[in-house]
Amino acid sequence: MFSSAGMIAVVLHDLPLGGTERIAIRLANRWAAAGRNVILFCGSKQGPLAGMIDRGVEVVECDPPIPRGPGSRRRLGEATAEFIAALGPDILFVPGNFHWPVLAAVDRLPEHLRPGVVAQISTPLFRHGRGPLRQIAYNLRTRRQLRRVDRAISLSPAMTADADAVLGRRVTQCIRLPALDDPEPTPRAPASGAVVLAAGRMVREKGFDIALRAFARLEDQTTRLVIVGEGPRRAELLALAQELGVAGRTEFPGYVPDIRPWLTVARAFLVSSWYEGYAAVIVEALDAGRPVVSTDCTPAAVELLQRPCAGRVAPIGDDVALAECLRQVLAAPAPDPDSLAETVAGYRIGPISEAYLQVFDAIALRRSVSAAARVSAKPARRPWRAFGETVQPVWRRSG
Repeated sequence: MFSSAGMIAVVLHDLPLGGTERIAIRLANRWAAAGRNVILFCGSKQGPLAGMIDRGVEVVECDPPIPRGPGSRRRLGEATAEFIAALGPDILFVPGNFHWPVLAAVDRLPEHLRPGVVAQISTPLFRHGRGPLRQIAYNLRTRRQLRRVDRAISLSPAMTADADAVLGRRVTQCIRLPALDDPEPTPRAPASGAVVLAAGRMVREKGFDIALRAFARLEDQTTRLVIVGEGPRRAELLALAQELGVAGRTEFPGYVPDIRPWLTVARAFLVSSWYEGYAAVIVEALDAGRPVVSTDCTPAAVELLQRPCAGRVAPIGDDVALAECLRQVLAAPAPDPDSLAETVAGYRIGPISEAYLQVFDAIALRRSVSAAARVSAKPARRPWRAFGETVQPVWRRSG
């Protein structure tokens, strides 16, 4: 008899404005809408993305909550393992590299209590600037953390090959990033004007200082740069824009919940990061019909910007090359927006959420004997006291 993944648990540390968390919540909403019992297990359910969670998704919070900090992912892992032992979900979905440390405690569960585990690889395993020794250490840690996963999910073919090589087994499957909603009948206007748009959190890895230096090299004084987002480097970037003499042509509107309105008025989109995962903003910009200039910081740049009309790719940290790429894109005729959108048609959430469910169901089928054993087994004593302080459950379900 076919055994489907009826109960899916998704672990998140909290609900910040992160791309990994946003994608995980969108997928959870879809799985719940498809009739699955989806439980979002959180160290803390606080954060601006809480409003994205549909009513069909149950949210369970650790009690007391576990905020981010030293050792917090280890404690979240222990709480997750206890939660799994009590509820027995069919699948545990671990979204993104940041959450992999929770798997250490889950791996220590007895086999009849352990669910199928699917871990997403949200950022490339090989990163610019990471030296050989650090890379070896990272690879060994990755292999240890993912040693018992039933399936690893990558976001591109290149990431799939890298993951299998690091993990030492062919366990990785590519499922595209569900960055886009399903098709909407909204026309896309051709790019016009002279606005270069960038977006993201104002932290070092986004390279907005490189973006400002590249922008300052442009001869066209009518071009404007708009950087939407917030972060600790905002004041530093404002000062740099003043120093470079482009403060009058640069805007910092702050955080916006949706960049689509800004993409509508943009002539091009700019990614200046030192490193990214599979950058959803590139997919979103192309879907809006806007060409992209990006550093070589993400597999999305190599895979999606091969056609000249789609944009250009510059070396990481090179403001001279980035400026030249901007000149070429701004000097060329605006590309057909519908043609650009067609290049990312495979990144829509409907078929991608279904692809995940097919993976979950296949794992549940393979583990059906173990699942039956979990149902028939006597209640097991918790394998540890959570945090070494109490034998009470370290999570609570909302009423």
